[in-house]
Amino acid sequence: MNRPVIENSASAAAAPRRSPPSANSVFDMSLLRRDFPILQTQVRGKPLVYLDNAATSQKPNAVIAAITRYYSHQNANIHRGVYKLSAEATTAYENAREKIARFIDAPAAEEIVFVRGCTEGINLVAHSWGLGNLRAGDEILLSGMEHHSNIVPWQLAAERTGAKIIPVPFKQNGELDMGRLAELLSSRTRIVAITHISNALGTINPIQQITAMAHEHGALVLVDAAQSVPHMAISAKRIGCDFMAFSGHKMFGPTGIGAVWARKSLWDAMPPYQSGGDMIRTVTFEKSTWNQVPHKFEAGTPDICGAIALGAAVDYLTAVGMENIESAEQDLLAYAQQKLLSIDGLSIVGTAAQKAAVVSFTMKGIHPHDIGTIVDEEGVAIRTGHHCCQPVMDFYGIPATARASLAFYNTREDIDRLAAALEKVKEVFA
Repeated sequence: MNRPVIENSASAAAAPRRSPPSANSVFDMSLLRRDFPILQTQVRGKPLVYLDNAATSQKPNAVIAAITRYYSHQNANIHRGVYKLSAEATTAYENAREKIARFIDAPAAEEIVFVRGCTEGINLVAHSWGLGNLRAGDEILLSGMEHHSNIVPWQLAAERTGAKIIPVPFKQNGELDMGRLAELLSSRTRIVAITHISNALGTINPIQQITAMAHEHGALVLVDAAQSVPHMAISAKRIGCDFMAFSGHKMFGPTGIGAVWARKSLWDAMPPYQSGGDMIRTVTFEKSTWNQVPHKFEAGTPDICGAIALGAAVDYLTAVGMENIESAEQDLLAYAQQKLLSIDGLSIVGTAAQKAAVVSFTMKGIHPHDIGTIVDEEGVAIRTGHHCCQPVMDFYGIPATARASLAFYNTREDIDRLAAALEKVKEVFA
């Protein structure tokens, strides 16, 4: 049984620091926090400290305004309407696609397919590409730190095709075992589906290196970028992967919207995932033909407002600057790990050298659910449970962790509030 290691020094767990934003940059924390109305609210009579950003992020006024503006002034169905309102809605929807393509440095906007979120995006690839290309004896490589959303769709595809899932282990500190990955890659590997950043451990996987290794064996690569797109500058071109999926609600946009990027040649070769209006070109009772990509994979009326509001979120993140965001979050991560490690009996689970602003932890003799309940009484919101990563919990031999996941709008004062709340947890269970 593997146990999480209790680190006794801040330096052992601290992630690499980067220079904080300059005072004259667009990154003015006092102003930015005003952009998020929920951060001005109170919970249980105390100012809200929101530390569950890996589950979902809060929304800036710009996104909220985009939603209101659409339903107040733009609401119409898209693509086939000849009247002015429909044309305007279509333009706004397709502009959002172009914004997202630029944001992740995708080669072309037409390679962006809107979905309900990262989970549906992975299901789309596993169903459409997987069922059409996997055969008995083929292997699907997944890391041991995957979210259930990047395990279960591949299990279903494997059951239907006879392919086999091969988990790639990770080390005690949460880093992927790159040596084992090299050993497991073979001519039988058809796809490597891997998270860029672990939602349970915060580990930043060397995704560009993994992609190059997989391509040497002729395998495709799907990147679950749900935890990376909101927190660092992403380049699909530079990574070189074949598929990338992410969710809008984790990147300060609405729930129920996300996107998948893939090379057009892959989209063109894949059959439709769902069928219905807008994904067709012609329909007769004898045969139907399909619309061009990306519409081929967007059956029915899409979440028009969600896509437009996600475009507004991209505009907001671009204005703040992804380099500013990553720098601020790395500073918060180092401070949070140092602060929490000063609490007697607290273990940090996941201490990879390259790590995003996610701090999962346990407290000796106290169940994570009790931790979450007590800190909530202090107005502090954290996540507790297995974080849809039960294989990770099994590796460490624990049922769950408490997790504080940070965003650029968090502050050191938020972390101090968490630490004080955790001291109250200890008092309750003394």
